[in-house]
Amino acid sequence: MYLAIVFLPLLGFLIVGLFGNSLGAKASEYITSGFLVISAVLSWVAFFQVALGDTEAFTVPVLRFIDSGALQADWALRIDTLTVVMLVVVNTVSSLVHIYSIGYMHHDPHRPRFFAYLSLFTFAMLMLVTSNNLVQMFFGWEGVGLASYLLIGFWYQKPSANAAAIKAFVVNRVGDFGFALGIFGVFVLFGSINFDTIFANAATYLPAAAAHGTDAAAQGADAAVAHGDTVLNFLGYHLDKAAAMTVVCLLLFMGAMGKSAQVPLHTWLPDAMEGPTPVSALIHAATMVTAGVFMLARLSPLFELSHSALTVVTFIGALTAFFAATVGLVQNDIKRVIAYSTCSQLGYMFVALGVGAYGAAIFHLFTHAFFKALLFLGSGSVIHAMSDEQDMRKMGGIRKLIPTTYWMMVIGTLALTGVGIPATIIGTAGFFSKDAIIESAFVGHNAVAGLAFALLVVAACFTSFYSWRLIFMTFHGKPRASHDVMHHVHESPPVMLVPLFILAIGALFAGVVFHDYFIGEAYAEFWKKALFTLESNHILHDMHGVPMWVKLSPFVAMLLGLLVSWHFYIRNPQAPVRLAARHHGLYQFLLNKWYFDELYDFLFVRAAKRLGYFLWKKGDGVVIDGLGPDGISAGVIDVTDRVVKLQTGYLYHYAFAMLIGVAALATWMMLGGSF
Repeated sequence: MYLAIVFLPLLGFLIVGLFGNSLGAKASEYITSGFLVISAVLSWVAFFQVALGDTEAFTVPVLRFIDSGALQADWALRIDTLTVVMLVVVNTVSSLVHIYSIGYMHHDPHRPRFFAYLSLFTFAMLMLVTSNNLVQMFFGWEGVGLASYLLIGFWYQKPSANAAAIKAFVVNRVGDFGFALGIFGVFVLFGSINFDTIFANAATYLPAAAAHGTDAAAQGADAAVAHGDTVLNFLGYHLDKAAAMTVVCLLLFMGAMGKSAQVPLHTWLPDAMEGPTPVSALIHAATMVTAGVFMLARLSPLFELSHSALTVVTFIGALTAFFAATVGLVQNDIKRVIAYSTCSQLGYMFVALGVGAYGAAIFHLFTHAFFKALLFLGSGSVIHAMSDEQDMRKMGGIRKLIPTTYWMMVIGTLALTGVGIPATIIGTAGFFSKDAIIESAFVGHNAVAGLAFALLVVAACFTSFYSWRLIFMTFHGKPRASHDVMHHVHESPPVMLVPLFILAIGALFAGVVFHDYFIGEAYAEFWKKALFTLESNHILHDMHGVPMWVKLSPFVAMLLGLLVSWHFYIRNPQAPVRLAARHHGLYQFLLNKWYFDELYDFLFVRAAKRLGYFLWKKGDGVVIDGLGPDGISAGVIDVTDRVVKLQTGYLYHYAFAMLIGVAALATWMMLGGSF
């Protein structure tokens, strides 16, 4: 069953990728979508057997992969609760995106290629989440990077799509460089890249209690171990055990920052909206961008050994959540608003990981997949209805024309903003998971947990504002589109709406149904040691005792954002215009995304282009070509041109040359020469 779950998408990619043009678009759609639906159904069966059942963690061998001295890595599928949760997320969303794309991409002439790319991406993500060692994880990690490049640049005729694909690929390579170094570091420290060996050695590498400073005796013992001999040399520094673990964890986190779009490696995510909307829902809402969160959760036994690394994770996550929420306030492209929302929500997940609330992080990953995919596919339905228009300033007044899409988007917004009644079980999916992260930040033990709590509450207010701003600008008010566009506004076909209905069910009920399993009373029985539990148990215990004002803070923030958005875009639409004019500098700062792109262009892109131009013109053109093949060729041509001029074709020229030769010969003989 597990081999079928993983390899059916690969089979679909191979069939359609090789024979798609012969099979035709319809057959390609049905083959890839059918395989994904089967994988999704089997993933839910696995979820009930492993996560909710009594099945213990196990591995499914596939083949021998690497066997070189101490470096041994078999290709095997690691099946535990964390794996099956990710299988459900990846295959459920992917299958729905495949079905949705049958309607959304109906008029595209390259549908077989598109569906082949979707299946390739899904297979790469499945390789990542079922990995049993770091090399296999890196294989899937790079695979989703390749597939995202192909999907973002699917419309390769558009220069902006090509630029966005290249940007995503390059920025991710920066993060992946750190991830690769982290893998090397893990191998140096533990002598293995297999998770079972790594985790077994990590348990005795440093006492976990000492890493958290919870026991004085253990902390003293840890200090003696940590500050001993050098175990790793990095950039000229001789690192002991504690310092080496911090460096390795930070390198691994660097990979997560690139893949999961955390500041400062976030710039690729909004530009990735250049791809078709189903791509945004699949890659940038539920799967690829959550790879970094999954990786940190999987390697939680390592991160627990470095309090400093977890503090950095918390800070970067909180900063990203706040930054992306501020930028989302003023964006006008409907997909970019949702993209920055994704960036912000990923920041929430990293805060949970940083304070040790691993279950809360994966819970938010799980619920976020439903409502963010719902919002992306809903926005695709809007774009489909509005003749491919994505600017919300050119929408409005379409609520009654596409009512089903409207209500699906409202449900997604309710879940994203975390609507619910505090201290009860009444609420949407986002209410349970996002509030749990905010509460875990409040009780977190690291140095920036308090700052993270404040930033997350503010981000919750901003999230509510820009989410309802999207609803009000898109569906309410007077129509701002042209008469011709409004005349053609229509509801999407059932093949696009049915996936929205399924995702809406998850967005509404996934929180209340699975709350106890992910972060509640059934936590230990559910996770079965798939996550590090020592710090999580402390956090879970403390979360239940937070003051009431902490539980109310995200609710108040959500309500405040809703009221301000309603005032700005329903009651007094001129208010945001006046506010933007009054604070023009701040507005431009947010509209231009804190000028990260301009800063990177100045510091890196221009310098790289100048260096490349210099090496092209001077190094390659003047030195290599000038002194090499081009120079030799030019010299030969010059000599032959001069020789050719001697061949005039006139008889008297040749006779004259012969006379000169005879005279020269006679002169040589008269001067004493002989034969």
